Amino acid sequence: MSTNTAPADLYRRGLQLLLDKDIPAWVGLWDEDGILEFPFAPEGWPKRLEGRTAIAEYMRGYPDHIDMHDFPDVEIHRTLAPETIVVEMRGVGRLVDTDSPFDMTYIAVVTVKDGLLTSYRDYWNPLVVQDPATHFAGSNR
Repeated sequence: MSTNTAPADLYRRGLQLLLDKDIPAWVGLWDEDGILEFPFAPEGWPKRLEGRTAIAEYMRGYPDHIDMHDFPDVEIHRTLAPETIVVEMRGVGRLVDTDSPFDMTYIAVVTVKDGLLTSYRDYWNPLVVQDPATHFAGSNR
């Protein structure tokens, strides 16, 4: 990615990589010291990942747990800080273990510097994972 990649363009590229199940390339969008946070994470789930290595480990098995089919509703809002965007979106697919539908709404606050993700606060909906049969990458359940 170019060092002048706009945050919205980088974010959309990341979504496509998730749909392509190209996790190494998605991790490659991150700054070495990037921070991924989940403020609404339920008990037993990580709330903060520090550094590209920790993020890569967390995401390594993502396609084995979630078969993401589409992000049908993505709204990207610019902020007064040009390197930061707020994203409202929905992801749909299926849970691999149970073959049940996956439908999650998200709000994310994302910061990009020098063409790489440096901060990503993911306000995902924890109610979707309250089913005891649900298992995602990174959970201790």
